[in-house]
Amino acid sequence: MDAIDHILKQWARERPDLDTGPMGLIGRLTRLRAHLSREMEKTFSRFGLNSASFDLLATLYRSGEPYALQPGMLAQTMLITSGTMTNRIDQLVKTGLVERRRSEEDRRSVAICLTEAGKALISEAVEAHVATQHTLVAGLSEKDRDQLTALLGTYLAMFEADQA
Repeated sequence: MDAIDHILKQWARERPDLDTGPMGLIGRLTRLRAHLSREMEKTFSRFGLNSASFDLLATLYRSGEPYALQPGMLAQTMLITSGTMTNRIDQLVKTGLVERRRSEEDRRSVAICLTEAGKALISEAVEAHVATQHTLVAGLSEKDRDQLTALLGTYLAMFEADQA
């Protein structure tokens, strides 16, 4: 039994008329997210990053050469507001990990670019991140991981079908 089973038993006792099956699924997903985030934050902190700064640097890095994106595209990809994006960019500019560059074609347009220091840091951090992720799923068999990945993909698609 896990903590969610205990909660569901309490609800069954107090409100047997309610179908709390979805509460079990969503509760477990929520608790798992908290556990996974806590462990990944430990990895990010070893590099002076948090999940937000890691995400921004990783998004630029995986975009490929020239490791640059428009702020609006970054915000859209990362599912955050433009105000939040500006704050994150400002913090990373201060640390020298990214820089703002004006477009040669359109001087009004600005791209956010990884600096050499940013590229080196995210390259090292992503290796550690992937190692942490392997550790976090090590308790599941490959078959279980594949099944869980497929099920969660189906579930996520319900929310993101129009964004593909």
